[in-house]
Amino acid sequence: MPVPAAPTPTSAPEPSSSAPFVSRHIGPQADERDKMLAALGLGSLEDLVQQAMPDAIRMTAPLDLPPALSETETLDVLRGLADQNRALTPMIGLGYAGTTTPSVIRRNVLEDPAWYTAYTPYQPEISQGRLEALLNFQTMVSDLTGLPTSGASLLDEATAVAEAMTLARRATKTGSTLLLDADTLPQTVGVVTTRAEALGLDVAVADGPLLAALEAHDVFAVVVQTPGASGRLTGTDELRALAEAVHARGGLVIAACDLLALTLTAAPGEWGADVAVGSSQRFGVPLFYGGPHAGFISVRAGLERTLPGRLVGVSKDVDGTPAFRLALQTREQHIRREKATSNICTAQVLLAVVASMYAVYHGPEGLRRIAEAVHARATGLAADLADGGVEVVHGSFFDTVLARVPGRAADVVAAAREGGVHLRLADADHVGIAVGEDAHESDLAAVRHAFGVRDAGRHHGDLAGSERETPYLTHPVFNTHHSETAMLRYLAALSNRDFALDRGMIPLGSCTMKLNATTEMEPISFHGFAGLHPFAPVEDAQGYATLISTLEGWLAEVTGYARVSIQPNAGSQGELAGLLAIRGYHRSRGDEGRTVCLIPSSAHGTNAASAVMAGMKVVVVKATDDGSVDLDDLRAKIQTHRDALAAIMVTYPSTHGVFEEGITELCALVHEAGGQVYVDGANLNALLGLAQPGKFGADVSHLNLHKTFCIPHGGGGPGVGPVGVGEHLAPFVPGHPFLPGSEDVGPVSAAPFGSAGILPISYAYIAMMGADGLTAATEHALLAANYVAERLRAHYPVLYTGRNARVAHECILDLRPITKASGVTVDDVAKRLVDYGFHAPTMSFPVPGTLMVEPTESEDLAELDRFCDAMIAIRAEIEQVQNGEWPAEDNPLVHAPHTQARVTADEWTHPYSRRVAAFPAGLHQGPLYATGSDKYWPPVGRIDGSFGDRNLVCTCPPPEAFE
Repeated sequence: MPVPAAPTPTSAPEPSSSAPFVSRHIGPQADERDKMLAALGLGSLEDLVQQAMPDAIRMTAPLDLPPALSETETLDVLRGLADQNRALTPMIGLGYAGTTTPSVIRRNVLEDPAWYTAYTPYQPEISQGRLEALLNFQTMVSDLTGLPTSGASLLDEATAVAEAMTLARRATKTGSTLLLDADTLPQTVGVVTTRAEALGLDVAVADGPLLAALEAHDVFAVVVQTPGASGRLTGTDELRALAEAVHARGGLVIAACDLLALTLTAAPGEWGADVAVGSSQRFGVPLFYGGPHAGFISVRAGLERTLPGRLVGVSKDVDGTPAFRLALQTREQHIRREKATSNICTAQVLLAVVASMYAVYHGPEGLRRIAEAVHARATGLAADLADGGVEVVHGSFFDTVLARVPGRAADVVAAAREGGVHLRLADADHVGIAVGEDAHESDLAAVRHAFGVRDAGRHHGDLAGSERETPYLTHPVFNTHHSETAMLRYLAALSNRDFALDRGMIPLGSCTMKLNATTEMEPISFHGFAGLHPFAPVEDAQGYATLISTLEGWLAEVTGYARVSIQPNAGSQGELAGLLAIRGYHRSRGDEGRTVCLIPSSAHGTNAASAVMAGMKVVVVKATDDGSVDLDDLRAKIQTHRDALAAIMVTYPSTHGVFEEGITELCALVHEAGGQVYVDGANLNALLGLAQPGKFGADVSHLNLHKTFCIPHGGGGPGVGPVGVGEHLAPFVPGHPFLPGSEDVGPVSAAPFGSAGILPISYAYIAMMGADGLTAATEHALLAANYVAERLRAHYPVLYTGRNARVAHECILDLRPITKASGVTVDDVAKRLVDYGFHAPTMSFPVPGTLMVEPTESEDLAELDRFCDAMIAIRAEIEQVQNGEWPAEDNPLVHAPHTQARVTADEWTHPYSRRVAAFPAGLHQGPLYATGSDKYWPPVGRIDGSFGDRNLVCTCPPPEAFE
């Protein structure tokens, strides 16, 4: 695929006199790089690459990318692209609504690195702020839906419905069909159909009222969309009758609902729904041309332990203080693997935080006022249309009016567009008008003008038997922080409880926590990117069209694939899309029996879960003692399953952090047997500019833009997981109902281009780095990992190494012999690192009892040394335990992390000093830690996880619980 050139700036920028961006992104400067190389006994970065990487996979030509732009030039280009999008007042609807992000939330959450550079809260002691925000989100969803347990967000509404479908299938013993409301959002129908077909489930769309359609289908669950895609609001009595009928058949009822509407209308839990799903986008989250947005799911009592994704629960720390943590099966895909029921690995945390804070800021009365204003404008508009002779199809609706104008619909939509409003062309005779929070009187006037009617000024209407009767958001958190001063302080208090990249290094293996540069982040708030509806006319999204095609081309170039689709809005969805492409390819050739997916024992847990979701059977391939795929076992498994072999999923470099020598042979063996090779792109940060999966034998990969390409992790989301494929798989990448010509292949995300709103981040990264910069970043990532391994190997065994005893971009430190000798566990070391001012590396993955360290290219030598010094100091502390100087049950490791309250308590009975507890050796090294005032204090002590699972609390506890 030819690589599109970077668009010409709308006005030629002045040449930049500042340092190139690559020197800002890469931490070690030239002198530091040379010191690190000298420590490895090497003279150049190329020497390191030659020692670590197999020659067989090396690129022979440089990447074909445009010359690197400066930060100023890049912002100018992106501003020009944003200006090419006509972000008119969005009144299209279909699950996406115009909203207003309060400035205090936009500036202090969405644009604040304390929130957007945080990682998934797997170390809960240093994640209490974002965990509280997610607990607020769960409480908000639970209250509004009237169901007791809510998850901590899903990817979008369509995938939430699909997750609810599989939940219902597991929870019921009856029926064979999922019955969808005739008024279901079209993108939801598409995603659910894609998922169901792979899983062998039947899906039917009702051709009339759901209650009547029940007679024709043997259902295990029914999805009711309320309000419907057309705007129709179903009455509570009708919904209650539907629920009773479904339950009488042994099925479940899934309500796809609107959170703002639920401030006025009956909650799903009131009328008998078992599950509620939807999107929280209209709670202050920009449209972003389709994402990222936080989906939600809540369930009735008895279904909470089947929830997909994450669930935040309340437990307690060692001192009995209530403390938040991830609960239950929240990493089930890593534990259950091929038995997992969902491949969801992340949530849309940053967007869930925004939505929850929107509810905190406005409170129940504020939300009701917004909902009443939206409803009044919609009913007033409907009355004006009716008075002007336009037929309004539905008498009961919340915010969406469906107007019938025989033969004139296209003209009306065109006229409204000229007036600055995007309406929905439902068909040749019908126009949909969705009134959002941001719709002003001038917008409504433009709509009336487009229909040729006058304003009668009547704003009234009722909800025709759908009114809500139960209270919501009664907890003090939703009734306290309504002034900007109070809100600002609440947001600051929460972010101060967290450890994010703005505080220090997060050396998480397999997660690639690198710089998320401000220049990359700034454009996501440009109105042309943030304010565009995903179903806006193509001619009004030309800036996005250029950005997306250019970025997809660049990604294809750096990976060596023929085509890339950026639709998958998480790495897990990229995995699924890639496996579905393989499945589609085999089926197109009549190989429907090819259903076996080989997966190495060391693979990411999502690999096995995704294979099952794609309708494949997982067969595990053994690893050798050095962590590589056992090629002898691979040959045996291929021989056993030759005629059924669909694919192999392998991570490269391996999950063990080394470049396996046998990767090209592995690809050849699988291809010879008729299978396809899927290379998981989780570790792509070790390859860019040096090797291309699409050229060394892979057929398909998903990429993690939230790892390799600088989109921040946001506390566990957003993510983007594009899928890259070879030419033969290109016809099978995800399609979408709103992408003309792509309808033959189903979508994996609700929006045609997934989380399009954050693509400017990765675009900016590639544009500013250029080919040489991307290569240099990879080389420095390899350098940092090998430097850390070299400094620490005398203190902690490095479990796996490749050629010349080198690692790739991460290394695994083996604590198992240390634990056996001293009793100090990997958990103890991880928690003690908090006292030293660090987020711990990845714990016990892929090998239990180990730490996997990935320092990335963005950390400078001082921070790398500070981490190594801390780890060496901790090793000395372990020696003191092992030598009996400190008791095994009373030492700074087993009591870590140490809170300020514990260290300043009147009584201190430990055999080590308060200073050793709170200010251990190594803490004061480096310019950021010159004084004790720079110390990060964990807000809680070590948390009792099992207590939280036994006593599940997943909504905001009363304030008295914290006394």
